[in-house]
Amino acid sequence: MTELAKSYDPGSVETKWYAFWEKEGFFQADALSSKPPFTIAIPPPNVTGALHMGHALVNTLQDILIRWKRMSGYEALWVPGTDHAGIATQTVVERDLMKTTGKRRCDFSREEFLAFIWKWKEESERSILSQLKRLGASCDWSRLCFTLDEKRSRAVRTVFKKMFDDGLIYQGDYLVNWDPITQTALADDEVEYEERSGSLWYLRYPLEGSGSHLVIATTRPETLLGDTALAVSPKDERYLHLVGKRALLPLLNRLLPIIEDPLVDPAFGTGVVKVTPAHDPNDYEMAQRHNLPLINILTPDGKINENGGAFAGLTREEARAAVVKKMESLHLVEKVEPHLLRVGLSYRSKAVIEPYLSKQWFVRMAPFKKKLRSAVEEKRVTLLPKGWEETYFHWIDHLRDWCISRQLWWGHRIPIWYKKEDPQTMICFSGEGPLPEAQKEKDAWVQDEDVLDTWFSSALWPFSIFGWPQESADLKKFYPTSTLITGHDILFFWVARMILMGEYVLHQPPFSTTFLHGLIYGKSYWRYGSDGSAVYLSAKERLDYDLGKSVPSEIHSKWEKMSKSKGNILNPLEIIDSYGADAMRMALASSVTGARQIDLDRRRFEEFKNFANKIWNGARFVLMNIKTLTPQSAAQGLFVKALRLEDCWILSLLNRTTIALNHHLSSYAFDRAALCAYDFFWKEFCSDYVEICKPFLFGKVGSEEERLNKQKILLILLTSVIRLLHPMAPFITEELFQLLKIEYGGMQASPEADDPTQETFSALAARACIVAPYPRSFKLEALDESVEREFEQVSDIVRTVRNIRAEMALPLPMECDLILVGSPQETALFLKNEKIVRALVKLGTVQIREKEERLPFSASSFSNNLKVIVLLPEEMREKERLRLMKGRDKLIFKENELRQRLSRPDFVAKAPPSLVEKTKKELAKTAKELLDLSSKLDALLY
Repeated sequence: MTELAKSYDPGSVETKWYAFWEKEGFFQADALSSKPPFTIAIPPPNVTGALHMGHALVNTLQDILIRWKRMSGYEALWVPGTDHAGIATQTVVERDLMKTTGKRRCDFSREEFLAFIWKWKEESERSILSQLKRLGASCDWSRLCFTLDEKRSRAVRTVFKKMFDDGLIYQGDYLVNWDPITQTALADDEVEYEERSGSLWYLRYPLEGSGSHLVIATTRPETLLGDTALAVSPKDERYLHLVGKRALLPLLNRLLPIIEDPLVDPAFGTGVVKVTPAHDPNDYEMAQRHNLPLINILTPDGKINENGGAFAGLTREEARAAVVKKMESLHLVEKVEPHLLRVGLSYRSKAVIEPYLSKQWFVRMAPFKKKLRSAVEEKRVTLLPKGWEETYFHWIDHLRDWCISRQLWWGHRIPIWYKKEDPQTMICFSGEGPLPEAQKEKDAWVQDEDVLDTWFSSALWPFSIFGWPQESADLKKFYPTSTLITGHDILFFWVARMILMGEYVLHQPPFSTTFLHGLIYGKSYWRYGSDGSAVYLSAKERLDYDLGKSVPSEIHSKWEKMSKSKGNILNPLEIIDSYGADAMRMALASSVTGARQIDLDRRRFEEFKNFANKIWNGARFVLMNIKTLTPQSAAQGLFVKALRLEDCWILSLLNRTTIALNHHLSSYAFDRAALCAYDFFWKEFCSDYVEICKPFLFGKVGSEEERLNKQKILLILLTSVIRLLHPMAPFITEELFQLLKIEYGGMQASPEADDPTQETFSALAARACIVAPYPRSFKLEALDESVEREFEQVSDIVRTVRNIRAEMALPLPMECDLILVGSPQETALFLKNEKIVRALVKLGTVQIREKEERLPFSASSFSNNLKVIVLLPEEMREKERLRLMKGRDKLIFKENELRQRLSRPDFVAKAPPSLVEKTKKELAKTAKELLDLSSKLDALLY
C-alpha cells in the first residue's frame, strides 16, 4: 500500500483530480436518465473581472449540494454561465479604453465599441471559469451559457414580444432614477441609500399682489428652477385661505399656483412645500392630479439646461451654491438648519441619483402581484432561512412598474422598430436579424437605441439555459430547477423576477427552494493620522491581527463590507494558494449560520487547513496500520462476537453522524454539516477511537480477532468519512478514496458479511469518490443507544482524570496512580472497560475501594457517583496548600457578600423573587464548595 507523505500538499492534488473528473465526464448530466433530477442554475457571475469571496461562498454551497445529490443517486446537473452585466461591464470597458487609448465611447461607432466589449468578455470569462474550476465547481461545462449569447437572446426577444403583445410592456414619460455618470435610467432596486449630513434652507416666495410672502423649506434649492406650484395640506388651516392664489418664483419671475394636496406633511418645515414635478416622485404624483406642467432643468450628464436661465451649464452642486447666493442677495433666505439626508446612489457608479423625466420602457407589475405572493404563500417556493417571507411580501406590496430600458450600447437591444417618417408607428419583432419590413424599405425603419435592463435577461435564466423557447429534452427533464442559492441582497433584483417570469412564461416557479446566504464582511483595521483622518492598514500590516494577534490600542477595527480602499478584501485564489481549496470550502460552509452578515477572517481558513492536515494524518495512520489486512480478510466482515464497547460505540456514532449530515444538508444547515463532520473525525474518530486502537494494533493487548476488528473498522470508518466529507472537501477525499480503491476496490464483500462491510466494499467499487454512494445508515445487531451511554460514562471517567491532571499541572509523561471509591456497581464499569481508559490516559496503579479512608496526598473529583482520586507527588504538597488557601479566601469573601445581601430587609422585600431565590442557591453552592475545599486543606495535614 502506498505510504502517504507526512503532510498534505493541496497543490499536488487539486489540479490532478479536477482534470480527472472532467476527463471522465463525471460532471455531465443525462437528460434521458431515469434517475430523479436535481438541478441548480448557477447565479451567473458578471464578466467584469475576477471572482470575489462572495462568489467563492455561493459556488461552494452549490457544489456541496450538487456533489451530495450526485452521490445520493440523483441526475445532478449544475448549469454554468456568465452574465453580460450591462452597466457594470460597459463602465469597466469605457474606463479601460480611456486609460489605454485616451478615447471615450462616443469616439467609436456602436459596432466598434461592442467589438471591444466582446473581446473583454472572452478574456474575462476564461479567467472566471478557470477560477471556478480551482474552487472545485463540478459544473456541466458542456452546457455553458452566456446571458447575451444567441440562444439566450432569442429567449429575451420572445418574452419581450409576448409581454408587449399582452399589454404588459409599455413606453411612457416617467420620472426615473437617473445616473448622470453612466447616463442611464435605473430600476428602484438598483438604487442604494445612505444617510448624509446636509442642510435645510428656508426660502421666501413673494405672494402675488401682496407685500407678504410664504416660506418653504427645501434640501435642494437648485431645483426651484423647475418649480411649477406651491402646495399645502388640506388639513392645515394656516394656509387654506391662500389656496387658489399665486406666488412668485424668485429668480425666474414665474407665477406659481398654490394648491392643496394630501401628500403634504404639515409638520415638515413650515408646512408649505415647493412642487418640482420633473425632479421629485411625490411632486410628480401631485402634478398628475393637478395638471401641472413638468419642467426638466437638467441635461443627461447632470448639468442645468436652458430652462435654468442664467444658471444653465452649471453642475448641480455649482447651481445650488449660485442659487443660494442669489437668494441671499435678494434677502429671500430666512434661515438654514442642519438636516440629515437619505441620499440615493447608483449601485454601480455611486453617483447621486437624480429623479429625471424621461421616455422609457416599463413592465406593468400590478398584474403579477397575486402570482408573486401566492408562489411563496402556497409554498411552491420556500424562502430560507425563515424570516425572509415578510421582507418579500413588503416588497410586493410597494411594487412600482419596472423600468427595463437602459441608455447603453452593451446589452439586449430593445426589439422595437420605428418608422422614421412616423415614430408613432412601431413594430415589435422577435426574430433574428433586421426587421423584414426594413429589408423591403431600406432606411425607412430604425431600431430602438436602448438596451434592456440586465435583470430582464437574468430573470429568464432558469429556463433560457435549457434552450427555451425550444421544447428541449433538457427543459423537460431539468425544469423547474431544484434549488437556488444566492445572496440576500438580490432577492428583489433577481429572485422575485425569476419567479415572475417562470410563472408568466411556463406557469410554474423556476425553483422550489431559495436559500439566501448572508453577505461576507471583513475586518478593517485603521489608525488615525495627524489630520484626524483614518489610515487603513495594508494587507501585510494587518496579517498578524487577522491570525489572532492582539490589536494595540492605537489600532481600531470593525467588521465592514469588503472594500479595496479599506484593505479588508480576501482574494479566493490567494486563499486557495495559502490554505488549499478544501480548507477554504469548509471554512466558508462553516460560516453560513443563517445570519445576514458573515464575519470572515484568516483564522477560520487556518483552522480548516489544520483540519485538512488532520484528515491526512488520520488517514496516514489508518493506511499504515491496516497494511496487513488483506482484501480477502476485510471482505469477510467483522467478527461480531469479538466487538468491544469502543467498536460498537464508534460504529453507532458513525451511523448517527451519517444521519445527521444527510439531515443538515437537506435542510441547508451548511455550518452544522461542516462542524458535525469536523467533530466526528477529529474528536471521536482520531482523539478517542484511534487512541484506543493503538494497543490492539501494536499487539500489546487483545485477541487476534479483536485486532482484526480494529483494522476492519478503521477501513470502514475511513471509507465512510471521506465520502461524508467529499461534498465539502472534494480534493483530499478523492486522493484518499483512490488509494483505498487501489488496495480494496477489486473485492466484493462476502454475502454473509455485516452491513458496514457490505456498504464499504460497494462504495469502493465506484470509479471515483465523486460518484461513490453517499453513506447511508446501516444495521448491526450489537448497536443501540445503550452502547453510546455506556461509552459516555467511561469517557466521563477519562475526562475527570484529565481535568485533575490539568488542574494540578501534572506533566504529560507522568503516569497517574488512582484510587476509585464507589459501590461495586459503580466501579464495575471501570473494571470492564479499563483498557479503554488506559488507552486514553496514562495510568499507573489503580485501587478500588467501597469506602473512603484516610488518603495520602491527592486530588479528587467525581465522575457521576464514582469518586476519582489521583495520588500526587509529595513535593507538590506546599504548592497545593497555597493554591487551596487562595481559593478558600475567595470563597469566604463571596459567601460573606451573599449572606450580607440576603440579610438586608430592603433586598428581600424589593428585589424580584426570582433574584432572591437565585442568590439563595448561589449561597448554598458557595457554602458547599467552601466545605469541600476546606476538607481538601485538612487532608493536606496528614
